Amino acid sequence: MNIHQKDQYTNYKSCSMCGRSLPIDYEKDFCPACEEDVLFKEVREYIRSHEITEFELAEIFHIPQSKVRKWIKEGRIEYAAGENKMMNTRCQRCGVPVTFGTLCPDCMRIMNGNKEISYTSSGSKKDRNRMRFLSGDDGEI
Repeated sequence: MNIHQKDQYTNYKSCSMCGRSLPIDYEKDFCPACEEDVLFKEVREYIRSHEITEFELAEIFHIPQSKVRKWIKEGRIEYAAGENKMMNTRCQRCGVPVTFGTLCPDCMRIMNGNKEISYTSSGSKKDRNRMRFLSGDDGEI
């Protein structure tokens, strides 16, 4: 390796999680993608132990509500039970209000060939408009 190649690599540092190259003056230890993952893990743990709304979550973590809504649309988190009064998310197929994702359970069932799909919720009125973590079959999303 010649001196010019060596100098080329001294202008970068690596992400602590994935090893992606970052500019040497980049202030954080993680790249933006890993930073998002770290933030979501913190949010997920917080949601598991607190009853919280979309607005409260955004305020506590100093993130835009649009990021919380994005996670809801991705199906990573959802409102615990009942109506979704804080935001106006509707099924893309039929237009009924949904608490997570982009399709209601009925349309999702239709799109998946009528396979049985079930969702659990506590259904209590005190949990209305509260966030919850969605767990997959393996307990992880």
